[in-house]
Amino acid sequence: MTTISLVARGRRPGARFLFALLAAASFPATPAGAWGLAAHQAVNARAIDGLPKGLKEYYKAHRLEMPTLSLEATETEEGVDRRFAADRVLPFPFLDLPHTEAALKQSHPDLADKVGRLPWLLQESYARLVDAFRAKDKEKILAESDLIAGLVTDLHNPLALTENADGQKTGQHGLWTRFSLRLPEILQTVNKLKVDVDAAHFLDQPKEHVFGVMNATYVWLDNVLYEEDLAKRGKPGYDDIYYEDLAKREGPIVRERLSAAAVSVGSYWYTAWTEAGRPELK
Repeated sequence: MTTISLVARGRRPGARFLFALLAAASFPATPAGAWGLAAHQAVNARAIDGLPKGLKEYYKAHRLEMPTLSLEATETEEGVDRRFAADRVLPFPFLDLPHTEAALKQSHPDLADKVGRLPWLLQESYARLVDAFRAKDKEKILAESDLIAGLVTDLHNPLALTENADGQKTGQHGLWTRFSLRLPEILQTVNKLKVDVDAAHFLDQPKEHVFGVMNATYVWLDNVLYEEDLAKRGKPGYDDIYYEDLAKREGPIVRERLSAAAVSVGSYWYTAWTEAGRPELK
């Protein structure tokens, strides 16, 4: 829709918003992962700010060596394994959901290979990060820190935890791209992708923490679906006015989820370093 037609309808979005929409329109139809690069960069940067002194200095000194924060950072194809359609296995709040991949394969052999591996990928990454800290292997520490940060952030996206990930079951086809990729990019462009972070804290049971995060994320699913439906009502397509409305309705949800992710990411880094014996890093 052109600016002239917008004026004819009595509504003109701001120039900054139009610029953001044009930038987002260049994204591919199929997203790379649960969030786009803008979201992952915002989370990683703020997670560093929440670390305790010492560990914070280490990550700040080497932040550009982390793939997501490097000057050459690009979108990467992550695949459907970085999702977990929990509601295909059990209804919320997933009380009897197995907490290991082996147990899931035993209890739900027909579904275990079809719902994604996000919780198990996170658990595996955490174990490798602890080993990297123990070995004081800078390259592996930074690479694994970046990977686990991406997995933790993905776990904070409600759409990554449902079989209705693309809105296909509620007549909202393409929702995955609109909410997870384009919206964060638009918010970043207009300086509204604000991520707040509290201090990182020690996780008593890092492997079990995955499932607490999962429930805390899933409760946002109905809000995401409902607010997007409202943003679309009365509009002929996914144009600039749609995205302007979507940003107002879903922007607070994106910021809340990414802020929670930043705390979790920092906490996983801090916990892995502590479990490894708090080695001195340079």
